[in-house]
Amino acid sequence: MVRVGPELLERFPRFSLYNSPYAAHDEGCAIDLYPHEGDWRKAQSNDARETAAPSPVSGEVVATRSVSAPPKPYAVEQDHLIVVETGDLLARILHVDPAVEPGDEIARGDSLGEMVRSGFFAPWVDNHIHLGFRDPDANPFRASGSLPLELADDLEISGVPWDGRGEVVTAGETYAILDAPDHPAPGTQFAGISADGDGVLDGGLPHYDGGGLVGADSDDVPESVALAGQQVATAAAADRTISWDDLTVLANGTPITGLSFFFAREALGAKLVCPEVDFEVGETVEVEISFE
Repeated sequence: MVRVGPELLERFPRFSLYNSPYAAHDEGCAIDLYPHEGDWRKAQSNDARETAAPSPVSGEVVATRSVSAPPKPYAVEQDHLIVVETGDLLARILHVDPAVEPGDEIARGDSLGEMVRSGFFAPWVDNHIHLGFRDPDANPFRASGSLPLELADDLEISGVPWDGRGEVVTAGETYAILDAPDHPAPGTQFAGISADGDGVLDGGLPHYDGGGLVGADSDDVPESVALAGQQVATAAAADRTISWDDLTVLANGTPITGLSFFFAREALGAKLVCPEVDFEVGETVEVEISFE
C-alpha cells in the first residue's frame, strides 16, 4: 500500500482514484491528478484546456515510451508513459508528452512536459496526469499491476451531503456542472460528495463498472451505499471498492450517462455526464435514480 499525502497533492486541485474504466484503476491502484487552477467549474472548456504537467514525484527518469491511442476526433494520435525511480518505487506517469528523458533528475513540481488529450479519454474527461506506483523489480510497461493507494491520515477530506438538486453553472458539449453541493472550505482542504451515512463517493455512476467509498469506517462498512436517500451501490466488507447497482440516472426526468465523483480543493458541485442532452447555464436540475 502506497500512501498519498498533502505533499504529493499540493499542486493538484482535483484528484480521483476510481473515475476511470481501465484496469489500472481497479481497487484504487492509480490516481488521476488534475492541475487546473481556481474554480474548475467555470474554467472547464472543451476547446481550451490547460496543459502544464508538474511532476507529482521526485527521482530519476528511467524510461519513456509512446503508444498509439484509440482514434478520437478530439484527441491526439499518441499517448505517452514516463517512468520515474523514486528511490524505493517506480512511478508510472501517463498522458504527458515528455520534455524529459532517461537519466534526468526531477524534483516534485518540475515540468514533465505537456498533458495530452488522449484517445483513452471519454469526451467528458478533462486532461490529467495518471500516476501509479510499482515495486522496483516490477514491469513498468504493463497496463495493470500497480500497488494499491491509500490516502494519508494527514490529508484532510470532508464529505458533503447532496440532495440531488442544483443550478447549472457550467455547460459543455458532454457535461453540465451544478452549483451544489457547495465546498465547505475552499482552498484549505479536499471535499467530495458523501454517501448517505459514511464515506465519500469516487468514480463514474454508473457508466464505469465500479467506484469507491473513500474514508468510511473500515470496521463498519455498510452492505449497501446510498445517495440522496436511494441505494446506488453494494460494498464489499472492509473494502472501499464498491459495485454500482443496475440503475439509470435521470436529470429533470431525462436519462443521462451518469454522475462523476471526485475530490476537489477549490470548488465542488455535482458533474452530470450528459452527451445525450443539453442543459443551459442557470437551469435548475433535479437528479433522480431509476431502477426501471
